[in-house]
Amino acid sequence: MRGLFSLQGRTAVVTGGFSGLGKHFCSTLLEAGANVAIAGRRIDLGRATAEALQQVAIDKGSKATVRAFALDVTERKSVESCLRDVHAAFGQPSILVNNAGVATTTPILETSDSDWNAVVDVNLTGAWRAAQVFAQNLVAHGVPGSIINVGSILGLRVAQQVPAYAASKAALLHLTSAMAIELARHSIRVNALAPGYFETDLNQEFFAGEAGEALTRRVPQRRIGNPAELDGPLLLLASDASSFMTGTVLTVDGGHSINSL
Repeated sequence: MRGLFSLQGRTAVVTGGFSGLGKHFCSTLLEAGANVAIAGRRIDLGRATAEALQQVAIDKGSKATVRAFALDVTERKSVESCLRDVHAAFGQPSILVNNAGVATTTPILETSDSDWNAVVDVNLTGAWRAAQVFAQNLVAHGVPGSIINVGSILGLRVAQQVPAYAASKAALLHLTSAMAIELARHSIRVNALAPGYFETDLNQEFFAGEAGEALTRRVPQRRIGNPAELDGPLLLLASDASSFMTGTVLTVDGGHSINSL
């Protein structure tokens, strides 16, 4: 059964892969045998991240390769250039993890147009841009593929003071379904992950405090997630194990989004 989740010989592109959950996704894909193109705006950080991930892969005996590529999902030319460079380095990639995302925390009455546009242009329009160009390349080369849009439980339920983030993630989940319908005929599957709250370097301090503990009590499992708990869902959607799944949203949140009101 382990072979069912193997990505041996495939290439995956991870946007926003230089830190946080994106970096963890890269590590998971490498361990499953995929060559990984990590892409983002801070290319110096990306190169350092790729070097560290490559060393870990070597230490584990993996022959998979990881490289960093410059990418700004708010610019179509940047998306097209990045994917051309990935193709030149690895051949046509068949997996896209659409992970790039940003958030601002402001009350609705104080959210400016620039605040709103900055979030929507990355989380929704940027994800659309990357997925569209990626899918166009797959069709042009006659290659089947898997697109995984990284959403959020805030695309299913809302929280205060993140209106643009919640709206963008809800739209991204709906976009996942729309793309899945049209791209199925090309053997391209489009699914989404909707993570809840997971521990990262950026939020450790928050969850150790009173506000974080209060939030954690709202999770039926009474804890936040460990990034490793996203490995199974990610590999399911990336691999042939989900060959008859498209338009699906996998929620990984310890039951948070189904908690009673």
